[in-house]
Amino acid sequence: MTSLLVGIDRSDSSRRAVAFACQLADESGATLHIVHVIPWSPYSFNSPSENAHRSASKAQEIAAAETQIMQPALAVTADSSVTPTTSVVHGSPADQLVSIAKQLNSTQIIVGRTGDSRLKQVLFGSTPVRLIQMSKTPVTVVP
Repeated sequence: MTSLLVGIDRSDSSRRAVAFACQLADESGATLHIVHVIPWSPYSFNSPSENAHRSASKAQEIAAAETQIMQPALAVTADSSVTPTTSVVHGSPADQLVSIAKQLNSTQIIVGRTGDSRLKQVLFGSTPVRLIQMSKTPVTVVP
């Protein structure tokens, strides 16, 4: 069965990516999985006391993302016949999306064109660009 993976953040372009993926899933009968990746590096330099609180912070970040990012994305799917699955994870957005696409055997990764701040894009490159460079799964970037 065909499986589509949509990577989202809180941008308008992410909502358009979800709408586009819903349309594709409706037309093709594909399953749809929506993912939000909370940027986090295991290589960040934290003190021992910060590390002790990191687990609780991660749980709070996931709960906030479920409410602030995932619920609005799911509202976009309300008129669709597709019932997506969802997940919120920590890590590098591009790395996590490639890994999840491989785990789910996804046939396509769909993301919005914008989302990161302009400064982040200049310094580190955007998630869509990184996905295009590293993914073996086809990537669709929605404007």
